[in-house]
Amino acid sequence: MKELELKYGCNPNQKPSCIFMADGSELPIRVLNGKPGYINFMDAFNSWQLVKELKQATGLPAAASFKHVSPAGAAVGKPLSETDKKIYFVDPDAELSPIACAYIRARGADRLCSYGDWAALSEVCDEATARYLKDEVSDGVIAPGYTPEALAILKTKKKGNYNVVEIDPDYVPAPVERKDVYGITFQQGRNEYKVTADTFANIVTKNKDLPDEARTDMTVALITLKYTQSNSVCYVKDGQAIGVGAGQQSRIHCTRLAGNKADNWYLRQHEKVLSLPFKPGIRRPDRDNAIDVYISDEYEDVLADGAWQNVFTERPEPLTAAEKKAWIATQSGVTVGSDAFFPFGDNVERARKSGVAYIAEPGGSIRDDNVIETADKYGIVMAFTGMRLFHH
Repeated sequence: MKELELKYGCNPNQKPSCIFMADGSELPIRVLNGKPGYINFMDAFNSWQLVKELKQATGLPAAASFKHVSPAGAAVGKPLSETDKKIYFVDPDAELSPIACAYIRARGADRLCSYGDWAALSEVCDEATARYLKDEVSDGVIAPGYTPEALAILKTKKKGNYNVVEIDPDYVPAPVERKDVYGITFQQGRNEYKVTADTFANIVTKNKDLPDEARTDMTVALITLKYTQSNSVCYVKDGQAIGVGAGQQSRIHCTRLAGNKADNWYLRQHEKVLSLPFKPGIRRPDRDNAIDVYISDEYEDVLADGAWQNVFTERPEPLTAAEKKAWIATQSGVTVGSDAFFPFGDNVERARKSGVAYIAEPGGSIRDDNVIETADKYGIVMAFTGMRLFHH
């Protein structure tokens, strides 16, 4: 297949729309089910690059959950804890493969933003992954292959219209990429920068103790940022992005946005949240929405008379501001990555409030000394990578 016609472009009025290879060669993908659109393929190709590179860099299966050409979450295939299974709505007796764990954790970074996502898998999609995907609201998936059992399950989603794309894992894109804006063609070399152990060799803080687990988390952060709309900051813990702040004009706003998402991820593990008395049969999206409101400052919207009865069997006690602050203060071992330098120490101040102990950023600000001094104040380990990772 050399050209694939799409329903329309970014919006219904943008026609005609298609994807094709400029050199006339065959497309490196096959559509096995559904009819993906323009934004679907933008998500698919960006997310595939992320998971492919993440697997190459870590040696672990990788998955991503994409929305509007940025990852809502990304993760490697580490096993799920019992708490993970609760907050991600996983059957405690389910048999989970590493790639299934990777997707569940990627989806779990920000379940609200992952609603209607595009899933990307570095491995062949197996039955365990397909079964989890089947019960989530998702627009499509890209993977290097599908087992017969997995494909049969996915073909039942969305009344048989779920988008399933298979990509050639050996496909290598041209070294030069182009795109048109306002009828004008832009050209640049592809960003072929590879994240390796050497990326984090320049530790600029007094504390230079960088364990292997933190190095892996830095790798997850930077590769996630490489395919996130800039400006962007990413919080990672245990091989899982737990907060992504994308497309902000201010670096501190990226850090705050991603930090707030990381805090919300952690608040989902609070005992009050884990024990919320949901009504039987409530849909996952409704649970996600209720939890998001419950842990927010607008908790009264879900606890008010006439509202809580729609979600809970009894009215839960609020999670107070003091309880939230105390719980978030117990978070630790978090890593932060930034796609460009921190211009001020305020980014470090905000990051450490979400349990950040490790930072990877390019360096190069005229105030690097202030940023390093702030990290030293809290005993944070910070590596200057020397490489900016803007993505637009």
